[in-house]
Amino acid sequence: MGSINSSNRRSRMSSSVDLTSGQSEDLSREEPEGGNEGEGGAAARGGDEVTDSDNEQHDLSTILAYLIRSGQVRILHSDQDEDYTDDDEGYFEHPKPAPIADPNPDTSRIKKNDIYEETLLKTGRSSAFDKTHPTIPQMLFKRQCGMQNQGKFIPSDRRVISKPFLPNSSTTLDNYRQKTFCGTYSVDGNIFLSASQDQCIRVYDTRDDEFKLLKKVRARDVGWSVLDTAFSPDGNYMAYSSWSDCIHLCNVYGDEEIHQALPLHPNANSFCIFSLTFSSDNREIMGGANDGNLYVYDRDSGQRSLKIETHEDDVNAVAFADRSSQILFSGGDDGLIKVWDRRTLKEGSPVPVGIMAGHYDGITFIDSKGDSRYLLSNSKDQTMKLWDVRNFSPQDAIEQTKRAVSKQRWDYRWQQVPKRMLKKPQLEGDGSVMTYRGHSVLHTLIRCRFSPEYSTGQRYVYTGCALGNLVVYDLLSGNVVRKLEGHRSCVRDVSWHPYENNIMTASWDGTVRKWTYEAKDEINDLRVDSPDDNGNSDDDDDDESRRRRRSLRHCHEKRLSKKQRTSSQCEYLMPEKCGGLFD
Repeated sequence: MGSINSSNRRSRMSSSVDLTSGQSEDLSREEPEGGNEGEGGAAARGGDEVTDSDNEQHDLSTILAYLIRSGQVRILHSDQDEDYTDDDEGYFEHPKPAPIADPNPDTSRIKKNDIYEETLLKTGRSSAFDKTHPTIPQMLFKRQCGMQNQGKFIPSDRRVISKPFLPNSSTTLDNYRQKTFCGTYSVDGNIFLSASQDQCIRVYDTRDDEFKLLKKVRARDVGWSVLDTAFSPDGNYMAYSSWSDCIHLCNVYGDEEIHQALPLHPNANSFCIFSLTFSSDNREIMGGANDGNLYVYDRDSGQRSLKIETHEDDVNAVAFADRSSQILFSGGDDGLIKVWDRRTLKEGSPVPVGIMAGHYDGITFIDSKGDSRYLLSNSKDQTMKLWDVRNFSPQDAIEQTKRAVSKQRWDYRWQQVPKRMLKKPQLEGDGSVMTYRGHSVLHTLIRCRFSPEYSTGQRYVYTGCALGNLVVYDLLSGNVVRKLEGHRSCVRDVSWHPYENNIMTASWDGTVRKWTYEAKDEINDLRVDSPDDNGNSDDDDDDESRRRRRSLRHCHEKRLSKKQRTSSQCEYLMPEKCGGLFD
């Protein structure tokens, strides 16, 4: 997560209120209860008395810490990028300009990769050369006549049917007073976990299409916020991380709260885990930390079992490659993704099995496809990339990435995206299979994920966005198939139900939303008297907006009068009406 993107750039940070670099980093976190004297405290000075000036200095630091956290004070840089101007300045504002989806994604690499044919087969197409587009009535007819898979629908058939019904409408399920950082489904989809900046972790029962609060846990050792959460595969435990040298473990079920601190033994004064994940057998928890190391805690032995010096900067993301838990992935602020084989690790300076390079800024999140071959990464360079783990980058590409990252002079947490990042550059030696553009990565470590195997065949990849959007890409074409707008601030975490057709989003506007498919006419979206999300009706809008909506409504009513409603609904199911989802 870091300050800018690499350690050598942290030292250049200065403040508009004359804070030193060390004070800036200290104040970017919330101080513990009871205060923290730090370098200016009596213990550091070796004195026995605390003077009035010391108290004033401490009070000022506490006030500045609050102002920075609330966004009322910004950290400015003495060496701002030449592409960054005062006109673009703004704390947590929407990117200027907004990101534009790539109109012509380069698919030359992915079409040569195994994932192309595999995904087509899983999603109901026999091969890339099969140009037929079966309709739902045709599939039903063949099934009833016994002409298709012995009269049954196989998983790929179900995925064909579900393609036109991607989520398009949202419902706000909960609203908190502060930013929501995490929101994820359990492996079976029966539990949803959210973490807010109000230091509370909430566990919801989502069975039978409900959203019922089961438990509310007060997080411990929280500074800025709970940074990441994870469910154990059996669904009985949850883990979370914060500014602490421990991973915290809690039970999901039961009235009595079981709260364990799993020590990782760091020596740094300021330490935190940015990314957490459980192994498939529930035995281990892996985390990536701001000291550049990867940690693995063994729950059976009750101690840390592995520490790997992985990156030269913050480790923002970690993942297990598959169910074996032997291959580990890590991604950091140095822009590199490293692959580790636990069976070949040696004491001292560990050597990764391979490195994947091609991003020209820090990585915020990675997600494994679960087959030990494919990996998804989100980056501060405003792109998401798909990687084939069998193809590692050459040393030249690694050096190119390091040089590109070291040249970055902007802080993605509160600065706008430099103009050069919107020019669709590609580093020499980029080994990624596919690149996805159309979302914005700002302010925080925004998550990205593969869509679930059961309902979609992992045909899509999806991510949050700093503009408050949920963006869904077609894995094979790179096109945006859904850009769902509704949140008023950054969407940090996203989670697709493993079996049902809905997606949950957690946003910095303090809300948790559920996105589902809703078949509705355009006229419902253009109702003059319908309230918006803030409870404001069109009566509060300006005259021009009202005239525009009424005009659109009138035009739509004229179109509907020319054909029957039933005919319109039947045509909606045809492939040519499904926005290319059958392509």
